[in-house]
Amino acid sequence: MGNLLAYSGLAAKVRAMESQFITDRQFRDMAALSSVGEALDFLKSRPAYQDILASADNDIHRSQLEKLLILSRYRDFEKLYRFSGPQPRKFLNLYFMHFEISLLKRCLRNISHPDQEFANLSMFRSFFSKHSKLDLDKLTASSSISELTASLEGTPYHSLFVHLSEKESVSLFDYELQLDLYHFQVMWNAKDKYLTKEEKKTVTQCFGSQLDMLNAQWIYRSKKYYHLDAKAIYPLLIPVNYRLKKEDLSRLAETSGVDEFFSVLNTTYYGSLTDSHLGTQPDLEQLYEQVMNRIYTLTARNHPYSTAILNSYFYFKNLEIHRLITIIEGIRYGVSPDDIISYVIKSPVGTRGA
Repeated sequence: MGNLLAYSGLAAKVRAMESQFITDRQFRDMAALSSVGEALDFLKSRPAYQDILASADNDIHRSQLEKLLILSRYRDFEKLYRFSGPQPRKFLNLYFMHFEISLLKRCLRNISHPDQEFANLSMFRSFFSKHSKLDLDKLTASSSISELTASLEGTPYHSLFVHLSEKESVSLFDYELQLDLYHFQVMWNAKDKYLTKEEKKTVTQCFGSQLDMLNAQWIYRSKKYYHLDAKAIYPLLIPVNYRLKKEDLSRLAETSGVDEFFSVLNTTYYGSLTDSHLGTQPDLEQLYEQVMNRIYTLTARNHPYSTAILNSYFYFKNLEIHRLITIIEGIRYGVSPDDIISYVIKSPVGTRGA
């Protein structure tokens, strides 16, 4: 009864916002448009984006467009946060770390490959000032890893960056990997402290499955692209196990190549969730999306008065933004509609609209 009272109004709000998601059919129609201007006009006709893109023109830089779409996600968070009571806000406060990690990754990439369009983070200042200790002005001014590290003093990320700076030959990948590991460990431990029993169950299912699939992807990439042996792979893995137990990860890491990798993966829990046999070497991104779409949809459907609805909403919002950026860039560079859609719709997502 408590969860029903805490989430009934919020559930209705989330359903109303979900009704504004772009369907697969609309994505296909958008991919067939002939210009960026037509694509922007389409988005401006959508309630979720019409205000945020009102001043955007046909020559908008990719980074500026990406920032505006990200800002729409932040505004969705603000709407739901204001609408939430104390219990849902506990989850939203935990989820906020996802935004911080994403922003720090962007700052790291900008230092490695400067992008002046994205470097200015001022449009996010109001949002982060309410929920975060990150100083966006200092982050924007950072032109090196050492400056970025100094700008993080007083935040939970400072000691992590200091520790990495003391090592030799640390790459951008190392920083992003350690940020991910920190994020996953904090979220995995915090759910037991702040969430109710039912909420803990649904978040564990979603988050645990995501961790499993990320570990599977890292093992696959380590074998296909870097030809690493098992001893070199183990330190890259997230030290959390859900459906993929330690013995499963060991079997995957010790396979001799990608053919054997998929044969082993097919024997795990995730092999039973796919639409086809894994021995045919599917696209791992397609497999990841197919599995996660199913899990986030089912948890929200089965637990409509819990954090599952918030967790599911932001998962599909993030996916939508990624798809929109991909489509507009494909149109900009003259990629065929069929090729654009092959990048965008990687799995059957019938539960989110056909």
